[in-house]
Amino acid sequence: MRDIDDSHPEELSIDAPGADEVAVVPWSLLLRERVVERMAGSPRYPWIVLGVALFGLFSVGFTITILSVSIPRIADDLGSDTSTITWVVTGPLLAFAVLGPAMGKLGDIHGHRRVYGVSMACVSLFAGLTALSWSAGALIAFRTLGAATGAAVGPASIAIINRMFPRERRVQAMGYWSMVGAGGPVIGVVAGGPIVETFGWRWIFIVQVPLTLIGLLLAMLVLPETTRRERVAFDVKGAVILAVGATSLLFAINRGPLWGWSHRAIVAGFVVAPVAVALFAVVERRVEHPLLPLAYLRQRNFTFAIATQFFTNFAYMGGFIITPLLLGSVLGYPETRVGALMISRPLAFAIAGPLAGYVAVRVGERTSAVVGSTFVVASMVALSSVARGSSDLVIVGSLALSGIGLGCSSPALSASIANAVDERDLGVAGAFQQMMTQLGVVIGIQVMQTVSLVRRASVGQVGAYGEAYLVGGAMAALGLACAFFVQSSQRRAEGAPQGALARDAEIAVAS
Repeated sequence: MRDIDDSHPEELSIDAPGADEVAVVPWSLLLRERVVERMAGSPRYPWIVLGVALFGLFSVGFTITILSVSIPRIADDLGSDTSTITWVVTGPLLAFAVLGPAMGKLGDIHGHRRVYGVSMACVSLFAGLTALSWSAGALIAFRTLGAATGAAVGPASIAIINRMFPRERRVQAMGYWSMVGAGGPVIGVVAGGPIVETFGWRWIFIVQVPLTLIGLLLAMLVLPETTRRERVAFDVKGAVILAVGATSLLFAINRGPLWGWSHRAIVAGFVVAPVAVALFAVVERRVEHPLLPLAYLRQRNFTFAIATQFFTNFAYMGGFIITPLLLGSVLGYPETRVGALMISRPLAFAIAGPLAGYVAVRVGERTSAVVGSTFVVASMVALSSVARGSSDLVIVGSLALSGIGLGCSSPALSASIANAVDERDLGVAGAFQQMMTQLGVVIGIQVMQTVSLVRRASVGQVGAYGEAYLVGGAMAALGLACAFFVQSSQRRAEGAPQGALARDAEIAVAS
């Protein structure tokens, strides 16, 4: 008869007359223990964890933007207007950015596998409810709640993956994470139109339900649990203040072009945002367990890496949104041709991201970030010259430069951020990175669209788009300047055994 450890609640002892004590372990825990036991000793285990985490990340992220090209059709279906249905895209983007840091911190405290699993389950639930939406209000509410609860998947996956790889090899894993994290929403934009036209928008979310459930099952079987921190209180004040500040800024930027920049609500949003940031700094200095330790902001590999991602994503997504408008509305290209040209950028990203992760191990994170940012700048300059008569090869090459650029820089910058923080803060660091990247995305989209609209009367439609690209190029140049301040981590020693990947991980496997 074996002893029962009272510290493990999953072990149940049953006393019956005339019978010995029997230890009963739930079959699900026993299955998980056997799966992890068989895989954990393999040098491929970190890569298995990476694959499972990225499957879940894709199943959550690809629907964030997938309805953006089908807003008029959905409005007709639900008897609403396009202005209202626009919040089907805007609401999830705001929720995803605003709640990320809080979700990341919850993972740091309670364990990332647990938070990841709860998040995946909620996404599956709200995907099913989205498919059943009976009105515009219900659709917006379910989409926003799905994105809000799904905001934990990104930070949790970053934290789990980074713990599975030694510091000098994290950039390789982040190459794949960047490919899926950025590529999922882009694939949603490209594929959304044909899917909705052929099957209807509800089928997107009907399919998402089994995808997320499969991701949840794999996560519970394969992903290791991170150490939970006892007697650490969640920083509610900091989370609320940061959410208010981010929401105010994103709301003002999103509604400004429609309501007018002098509208009282827009002005209030721009006023509240910096006040909230200042108040957040005050609160974080006083609480015992801050949401984000402010000392990290003094580390160049944290602050400058995040700044580089902010500015390059400003240009990357701003350019991605206005390019179809330029090609379709101004140059008169048919939708099929526009789609064929636009696919070059996510394709270039998908190829460059993983390759850049391996190259960065040799050349260092700073070199990768500088080269990648340079490519984004070059892409914006090249796109600014696109006009009537430009060859498809020029357009494809210009778009591909953006994909290669972000594919090169994102893995290196994500690894730099992870290596700059304590292991126990990987979740909130990854979430803060995601929030700032999302801010760059939203601001870039709005600013570049606004420039392309307000400058038409002065320089014509083609010229206005050219100036919008140059604005994106200027912001990417700021990202390039920040990239020079990122320091490369110590490179992997020559001849280091490959099996050391898992040995550097500080993982407590959940029992």
